[in-house]
Amino acid sequence: MKKLNRTVTISGMMAVSKNQCGQEYVQFLPDEPQAGLVPPFAGAGYGQMLSNGSMDFVKRKSRPRKKPVFKVDYASLSFGGNDYDYVYIKVPNYLRADLPKLLRQDINKIAAYLKKEGWSK
Repeated sequence: MKKLNRTVTISGMMAVSKNQCGQEYVQFLPDEPQAGLVPPFAGAGYGQMLSNGSMDFVKRKSRPRKKPVFKVDYASLSFGGNDYDYVYIKVPNYLRADLPKLLRQDINKIAAYLKKEGWSK
């Protein structure tokens, strides 16, 4: 993956305000707006105003998500790229009373799949 690092200098005004929830946000109003100067991106990040008045913003790293290799009724198994394997369980609220039974059933199915594939003894 090629990483792009570049510096863009823009003159303008920066306003720090609070939204309706009371969280602070930063808005930058350039003197001479240019569309496409900085490509847009979605997702949260970390921003801070430095002591010299400049703004530093780092885009959040996306977490690599693997597709499930095995799915059952309410659970799925995936092998992560970060040395961890994941079992996700998603049960609707109205089945909360049956959760222990559903967990046992789905985990047993996942364990049988792993044995069949040679991942378990």
